[in-house]
Amino acid sequence: MPVFDYDSIKRGIAIIAALGMLLPLNSLAQIIDYHQHLYSPQAGVRSSPGSKGIDADYLVAQLDGAGISRAVVLSVAYSFSNPNKAAVPNEYAHVMDENNWTSAQVAKYPQRLLGFCSVNPLRPYALQEIARCARDPNLRTGLKLHFGNSDVNVDNPDHLARVRRVFRAANEHHMSIVVHMHANIDHHRPYGAKEARIFLEQLLPEAPDVVVQIAHLAGGGGYDDPETDAALAVFVKAIERKDPRMKNVYFDVCGIAIPGMWENKSDLLVTRIRQIGTSRLVYGSDAATIDNRPKDALKQWHSLPLTQEEFRAIDSNVAPYVRNWVSAGKRNAKRSGQKLAPNRGTSTEGHICKQSPDHTFKSQRWRQLKP
Repeated sequence: MPVFDYDSIKRGIAIIAALGMLLPLNSLAQIIDYHQHLYSPQAGVRSSPGSKGIDADYLVAQLDGAGISRAVVLSVAYSFSNPNKAAVPNEYAHVMDENNWTSAQVAKYPQRLLGFCSVNPLRPYALQEIARCARDPNLRTGLKLHFGNSDVNVDNPDHLARVRRVFRAANEHHMSIVVHMHANIDHHRPYGAKEARIFLEQLLPEAPDVVVQIAHLAGGGGYDDPETDAALAVFVKAIERKDPRMKNVYFDVCGIAIPGMWENKSDLLVTRIRQIGTSRLVYGSDAATIDNRPKDALKQWHSLPLTQEEFRAIDSNVAPYVRNWVSAGKRNAKRSGQKLAPNRGTSTEGHICKQSPDHTFKSQRWRQLKP
């Protein structure tokens, strides 16, 4: 009869458990980045990436370096209609071109990248472009809206009516919505609890059948703005009272862990995350610029005082709008005998995205420089 050294076995189990706790989180789960961007050269010159832009080859290499398996790519076509920048001749043509370029880029990596269309919801061509994108197999999954860049003010009745029509159109076309709902910061547009209640009561009912993903935990980067917490608190209370309008609402944590912009609110931030619940939260890195590589963004996110179980749950969440895509990818990988996990050894040399020297993501200007 074999003799077991139970003390040795217990020590071995303890060592294995300890090693498990020390493993990087991105080795324990397939991470999905729900907030990424690509920029054509034309779009890049209007924002932080610069004239080289960011293409799919560069982004996938960066995702590989971070151990991120998949990314949702949000078109920045809306940036051509930013009312606070110089007007672009033939604006709608530029918007279509950027959406088309994004579609072609994500098509190069169908198991790694999933595209979203984008548009300024205040423009007269918004509904036309949404309908056009809904026919594109690489963009029809969803719609990205950026209230700050488009200078949407939901306190303005005309703006609100236009955005309601856009939400309704997205719902009719079965397109999920990712929305940067924080109002324009440079021009001090009103934002806080009042605007969040308008969003809850007048916009969400227009899109009851699709996922609405509120970006940056309802903020614009970091978590040191009291108005961001006031807005998020409206949704937290709605979740607590089981408001049916919150049924399909998710939040991404993109950009909240920028150094120097959350630490003094860490307790409040963690409380809000736990009040929302990990099942409603998804991870995001934002644009893979020189100052915001996915590997660095992921490390910053993991610096928050959450448990490993909480990080693992959020990092690996599969939102409803990606379930079919993820399942199909796994089936294809299984049939071909390929591993879905990214190659961590992939080099990013030769794909460096040059950033304009006067742009940085290391301060509160990050909020202002968002596309």
